[in-house]
Amino acid sequence: MDNSPPRAAVLAIDAGNSKTDVALVSSDGRLLGRARGGAFHPHRIGVEAAVAELAPLVDKARIEAGLPADGGPVAEHVCACLANADLPLECEALHDAIAAWSWSTTVEVFNDTFGLLRAGLDEPRGVAVVCGAGINCAGMLPDGRTARFAAVGHISGDWGGGGNLWQEAMWWAARAEDGRGPDTRLRQALPDHFALDSMAALIEAVHFATLSEQQCLELTPVLFQVAETGDQVAEGLVRRQAEEVTGLAVAAMRKLGLTDEPVDVVLGGGVLTAGHAQLLDEVHRLLAEAAPHATPRVVRTPPVVGAALLGLDLLGAPPAAATRLRAAFDAG
Repeated sequence: MDNSPPRAAVLAIDAGNSKTDVALVSSDGRLLGRARGGAFHPHRIGVEAAVAELAPLVDKARIEAGLPADGGPVAEHVCACLANADLPLECEALHDAIAAWSWSTTVEVFNDTFGLLRAGLDEPRGVAVVCGAGINCAGMLPDGRTARFAAVGHISGDWGGGGNLWQEAMWWAARAEDGRGPDTRLRQALPDHFALDSMAALIEAVHFATLSEQQCLELTPVLFQVAETGDQVAEGLVRRQAEEVTGLAVAAMRKLGLTDEPVDVVLGGGVLTAGHAQLLDEVHRLLAEAAPHATPRVVRTPPVVGAALLGLDLLGAPPAAATRLRAAFDAG
């Protein structure tokens, strides 16, 4: 009887702005090993250095899977869904850097939005909008056609996400305090969150980096809390975020010819999975107007599942493999 560990078909990598997940999966969908690490920031530390930080995670997953450390490939295929893989040149550089580690015989690199998309679908057909620290959208069809956006910030037409919303909230609150704009409860609620006595004190704390980037992100939920009180300024920001989410989804549907067909719209990322009722209700309303056959769904399945499924799709794995893989993550 052969007691050797099952061969890994896919090394799945979901590397985002806050965390990185790695999973080794067999051709029949068994989860062989997994590991979690920190943020993936090739735009800050360089592509080679960022990919090198994946190596200990791959090794940890290999050890958990019981695969030998013989210097050979750990899987047949790598499917990497990566944050900051926005432009073709970035995807190419990341592909080459991953291939250089010889973790597999073939490598595929996607933006991390595609991991969320596939994680939320039973087949590779649909649209996903991720609204976390930033905002992005992707769409795909079974024939391989995709829709995507540059998603590199203001210069590529982006607005919203947690990293932008707290700054927008501060903009309005600052103008309320100094008289340049309408009053808003944000003027008190934002500094109150850090036990500060004014927007002037909060501005100073942000300007001099007394508050960390992560602490500043705590102001985004405050914005939603204030919106729930009926504050017009805060409500306006929530509505605009809903418009941006819907606008991305509809644009992707148009690119793929799906606006008049039943299609799943996968919603993910911290802002959308936090359950803010005003935001989600407005997204549902706007989508119903623009694409009445679309079905929006908030998805909390780990995007690394989507990366693994994309890899299994490429290898022609049967539907039962996807079912087994999802069950493994649901159980874990």
